Amino acid sequence: MALNDIINSINGVLFSEYTVYALLLTGLVFTAWSFIGQYRALTHGVAVVRGKYDDKDDPGAINHFQALSAALSATVGLGNIAGVAVAVALGGPGAIFWMWIIGILGMAIKMTEVTQSMLYRNTDDPENPHGGPMFVVKKGFAEWGLAPIGTLIGGIFVITLIISAITGGNMFQAWNVADITFTYFGIPQVVTGVVLTLVVGLVIIGGIKRIGAVAGRIVPVMCALYVIAALVVLFANIADVPGMLGLIVKSGLPNFMGGADADATGAFLGGTFGYAAMWGVKRALFSSEAGQGSSPIAHSAAKTDEPVREGVVAGLEPFIDTIVVCTLTALVILSTGAYNRGSEADFVNASDVRIVQAVDSESGEALENTWTLETGALPRMSSESRKIRQTPENGSGWREGEIVFFIVAADEDPNTGRDLRKITGSVSQDENDLWQVSWNTLESEMVPHFREHTDGTVDLGVYGDYAGASMTAYAFDRQFPGLGKWLVSIAAWLFAISTMISWSYYGEQGIYYFTGVLGSFGKSIESSAVFIYKIIYAGLILLTTVLAMPLFGPDKKAFIATDHELDMWTTLGLGVMLVANIPIMWIFGAKAMKAYHEYIGRLKRGELDSHAAPKITDVVEGHDVE
Repeated sequence: MALNDIINSINGVLFSEYTVYALLLTGLVFTAWSFIGQYRALTHGVAVVRGKYDDKDDPGAINHFQALSAALSATVGLGNIAGVAVAVALGGPGAIFWMWIIGILGMAIKMTEVTQSMLYRNTDDPENPHGGPMFVVKKGFAEWGLAPIGTLIGGIFVITLIISAITGGNMFQAWNVADITFTYFGIPQVVTGVVLTLVVGLVIIGGIKRIGAVAGRIVPVMCALYVIAALVVLFANIADVPGMLGLIVKSGLPNFMGGADADATGAFLGGTFGYAAMWGVKRALFSSEAGQGSSPIAHSAAKTDEPVREGVVAGLEPFIDTIVVCTLTALVILSTGAYNRGSEADFVNASDVRIVQAVDSESGEALENTWTLETGALPRMSSESRKIRQTPENGSGWREGEIVFFIVAADEDPNTGRDLRKITGSVSQDENDLWQVSWNTLESEMVPHFREHTDGTVDLGVYGDYAGASMTAYAFDRQFPGLGKWLVSIAAWLFAISTMISWSYYGEQGIYYFTGVLGSFGKSIESSAVFIYKIIYAGLILLTTVLAMPLFGPDKKAFIATDHELDMWTTLGLGVMLVANIPIMWIFGAKAMKAYHEYIGRLKRGELDSHAAPKITDVVEGHDVE
């Protein structure tokens, strides 16, 4: 427990507001330095991805489209489903406005860090190049006669990279897929683990060419599937979309610019401008992995002799990930009313709910300024809630172990600027088949009381606590009951597989870096070390799904390991990667920008050779560079 507290404290520092400010400043600087290079990503970058500049004689292993797909497969994932939902649920509609801003700035960050990696990548084996921030800092410092320092910094970055690869890029993905599949379909977690292990193992053992080929197929399919489903929901609510877009902008602006804090209605407790902005900034930056230094590793495998060309392609990542996919998720949540939804059920009389002072479970003494609820059996869910859940006519709608909350008026929450607070609880069924809630506590100097509606009546509602991916699934289900279940399940599988295969390659490049540091001895064991890494990586998938199984049967919650612990370790790796990579970007940014402006100058003068775009199937399958 002490170790967990230490790691969580470190994560709090790594992912503080200062990290966000540093990324924001970095995006602004490189946007200005590149003369709004985002424009080049959306124009020239698209032409490059389409294959108009592909050349089979260039050094590299995969074409530009496959490199972009491999990088996107690691960024477009559960974060787009769950992370956006968290931002909207806590920050409100205004968070999306800041996701747009940071998505645009993230394009400049990605363009710069990938250009740097392309400038310093290792092409000793033209068919299997190696690149990433670790090679940038190693070679860059060596040019200044500081090779040992560069090698050390690169090694630190690689350690955090491998930690992130095996936890967030692998184990956390496997855990969530196993959990979702078991929750929705009752399939044992270990069965999911066996399937995932075989699929991912067969792909990663084939190397970057097979990874690029698979990613080039999965990424378009998974994006298209998700985008189409989202567009269907938005089309059904098309009349509300303009109003939602206006609400996003209004809630995202400060008061002196005509903005207004989002209203607290239903399950949404409101949010200040600053709170909305912070959540939007965090989710956009961390969803697209801009500044983290991971995607440059995938792009370094691209077949090109122009470093800047791949950097421009990389600028498309935050646009696709944040501006397109994340925005669609947000609009689905907003237009269906999922974020400010009504209660699942309401107690009939105020006497059915009592706000009482909490007591210590051991001593029985009252806890000062600590409150909880006393309620009877839960009432049956409303007809609308039961319809959304596709509950049988004689069913109550409640599920064992689900989390719910009750809203009370108490001490002001500085994040929302309002006195509304939640008291959460866990639902269970007693021996009389009645549904009860075990309520948690709330600390407040003010004695809590019921929230009042605008008509003067009190809110006696019990709200479903949908968080992350479950919020997005719920939003789809509000429009088309059952769609969320299938869409999120399928998307989770595709997103997880694509993420795991790409992060496997990232970790593999870390192993290659370490063997290179060992010199000739390392080179002799390189292939063996990489193969062992791949076996361990695939084996951890199966191990994780075993750890995801409860020790005492499917109805108990005593797990060997938890998703929170896995998230804790991957957050540590991601945070250190950010802290290590941002200075690298600043140190070598001038060289990247010099190369960028030289390349764009040649593009403007028509000095870059191009050809007619090959067939799209050849581009997707990589045949145009074979």
